[in-house]
Amino acid sequence: MSKKTHKKSGKAGSRAPASPTARKAAGKPQKARAVPAKSPAPKRSPDKAGNKTARPAARPAKPAAKLPHATATLKVGDLAPAFSLPRDGGQPVALADFAGRQLVIFFYPRANTPGCTLEAMDFSRLAKAFAASETAVLGVSADPPKAQESFRDKHELTVPLLSDEKLSMLGAYGVWAEKSMYGKTFMGIVRTTVLINRHSRIARIWSPVKVDGHAEDVLAAARQLGG
Repeated sequence: MSKKTHKKSGKAGSRAPASPTARKAAGKPQKARAVPAKSPAPKRSPDKAGNKTARPAARPAKPAAKLPHATATLKVGDLAPAFSLPRDGGQPVALADFAGRQLVIFFYPRANTPGCTLEAMDFSRLAKAFAASETAVLGVSADPPKAQESFRDKHELTVPLLSDEKLSMLGAYGVWAEKSMYGKTFMGIVRTTVLINRHSRIARIWSPVKVDGHAEDVLAAARQLGG
């Protein structure tokens, strides 16, 4: 083979020259493409079927519930707050009905509960002795009149039982208050008894009341006040 033939075959075996466009692109540095930042995906929690669902937004906290009534604070010597409430049977009873007489009012949390039943039965048992001391006796709770009637009939109670469903008298006499039981706080009636003299003023307050022997203690105080 001649030298000319060898040179021609060498040129034919080399790579084809790049196009002008390719050479121009190769001469310039390429700019990096900006990648938009991705927003973080919401956390997902599995639903009952095991599928993941987006976690709901947190709900705003509920405002604290307001107390249903602001209660007064009575003390010995204060004028007894006036009231007019329905009793068992539906007839209205008012403080004015007892003008010139002594009056005992025992506030109990709920009809037909053990402590309230015993207390109401004790006052009913001593009703004649209170009458002899010119002292009337009333029981008051937030139970409706029908519940008071059932309470009366079941235990043969003889003292009138007033119903204060709107809590007006309970608030005025300061017995509707915050209570706690088993670590829970709630509003309710604090078992309380008040003795009112002939001039409609508070003569004695028992609060909180221990039921055993309480009616006898109140009777003794009423007799002493009347004497």
